[in-house]
Amino acid sequence: MSRRRRKIGICLAAFWLLTWSFLTLSGSENDSFQFKIPLGLDEFSPEIPRGNPITREKIELGRILFFDKRLSVDGSIACASCHDPKLAFTDGKAVPEGIRGQKGGRNTPTIINRLFSSTQFWDGRVTGLEDQAKAPFVSPHEMGNPSGDDLIRRLKPVKGYRELFKRAFGTEDFTIDQVAKAIASFERIVLSGNSPFDQFESGGKEKALAESARRGLTLFRGKARCHLCHTGFNLTDELFHNLGVGWEASGNFRDLGRYSVTKREEDQGKFKTPTLREITKTAPYMHDGSLPTLEDVIDFYDKGGNKNPNLDLEMRPLNLTTQEKKNLIEFLKALNGEGWQSITPPAKFPE
Repeated sequence: MSRRRRKIGICLAAFWLLTWSFLTLSGSENDSFQFKIPLGLDEFSPEIPRGNPITREKIELGRILFFDKRLSVDGSIACASCHDPKLAFTDGKAVPEGIRGQKGGRNTPTIINRLFSSTQFWDGRVTGLEDQAKAPFVSPHEMGNPSGDDLIRRLKPVKGYRELFKRAFGTEDFTIDQVAKAIASFERIVLSGNSPFDQFESGGKEKALAESARRGLTLFRGKARCHLCHTGFNLTDELFHNLGVGWEASGNFRDLGRYSVTKREEDQGKFKTPTLREITKTAPYMHDGSLPTLEDVIDFYDKGGNKNPNLDLEMRPLNLTTQEKKNLIEFLKALNGEGWQSITPPAKFPE
């Protein structure tokens, strides 16, 4: 590489680092939004589509929509009903409850750090957060709207919403796609970083991790083999794996997982690797919410999962000692960070 090209590359890298470390998202010349990427997260890996650049106005509109129960057909639940900020944007239940108390089929994943996610849902059936945001609107077990158009017909008479959409998108004649774009923009600022692990790993602060957590980190990257799937700065490979969760004595899976999307036999029982950030706050665990505690999760991995024809080749008994399991828990606690805690519900909703 020539010296000139190398210099250009270094300048571009510096530019993007500064842009994402303190990203100013302008809605107008006099009104901007400063978006700080916390320590430990990769400034170069955001998943933001060209058709939906983030602005301050979209984020605020999306925040209001996210907490507004009027988005459900009977006004009983909002996005925040299942993604509660008090519970690290989960709901604390094995499976979520929609309108009329109907239960869903899969555990509610956190939306924290979805800025860096290339696929959504446990089975990865959609890519962008925009498509993810629209799905619950029309799910009969979630918000129950007959269609996206039906939801829009209910929102458009609300003068306050027409004004907010005018600021965010330049039109009062808004669509379901714009509703989804606003919510997705809000979800992309729900971040967690600067954890004790990040301070130790990226910040060079050796004392940020207690000795027991350091031993847990060594196990995480060694004997416990956690790093094979929970990898990278967001502690997920964004891929799909079969651990045997939901495998029944009858020889079938209660939920076929990724197979429902791809129709490939080898994808039966595979589900997406979740991030481990804020993991101590997002119980219960696994795609079906079948494991109540982290201790249960570690015991499940320690025995090598549940045997089935599609079990991942990496799944095998770990033979962890009681103390090693405790050390792993201490490391997982050190993945609790900051950023998302500042997000609160609106004081009032548009009228």
